[in-house]
Amino acid sequence: MNMLSCSINTLYDISGVEVGQHFYWQIGDFQVHGQVLITSWIVIVILLGSATIAVRNPQIIPTGSQNFFEYVLEFIRDVSKTQIGEEYGPWVPFIGTLFLFIFVSNWAGALLPWKIIELPHGELAAPTNDINTTAALALLTSVAYFYAGLTKKGLSYFGKYIQPTPILLPINILEDFTKPLSLSFRLFGNILADELVVVVLVSLVPSVVPIPVMFLGLFTSGIQALIFATLAAAYIGESMEGHH
Repeated sequence: MNMLSCSINTLYDISGVEVGQHFYWQIGDFQVHGQVLITSWIVIVILLGSATIAVRNPQIIPTGSQNFFEYVLEFIRDVSKTQIGEEYGPWVPFIGTLFLFIFVSNWAGALLPWKIIELPHGELAAPTNDINTTAALALLTSVAYFYAGLTKKGLSYFGKYIQPTPILLPINILEDFTKPLSLSFRLFGNILADELVVVVLVSLVPSVVPIPVMFLGLFTSGIQALIFATLAAAYIGESMEGHH
């Protein structure tokens, strides 16, 4: 658990990283990242609204939106089963939530006209282009795979750190420390870089050239959501099986 605490402290320090200007809310003694919360709430409303519409009038033979959402659910179940194994069932909601939130957040940054909403400082963008969001998602994943391992094996879960030999103890500990760091920085870096490239191209050649880059960004955004969800499922499966 000291390893998890160390990861949390490190990611908390990293969450202070800023690129450009940002809009903050001051609530008592706490400074809240306002623009990230606004865009995250919008994404959550989109997801909840879509889910409500999909299950409002379910049919035995699915059509339209119900058919699409059942396909998405089947895809998420396949990813979870492949990475976690036969005990994947309880983890489908978690993996699905990660995938859908990241996917819609990434696409919202490219498709929604955020710039029409003016803020006193900074501007709205995809929630995942901020290190606070990606660090939070990475920490949730860390808590999930520690919980999965401890629930399945109890305290014997920590025996994996001295496998196959106690000499590898520091390396095995470092591995768990780097997992949330790599998850958060991979997602943050890719989404931020994509949005910066589009902004630069729009400022230089505002008509035709940025369009192919925007379509490439949409494809990359979907891939990044899949990578994050797949790795999260793989880490959970690894903690339950006890292999590397």
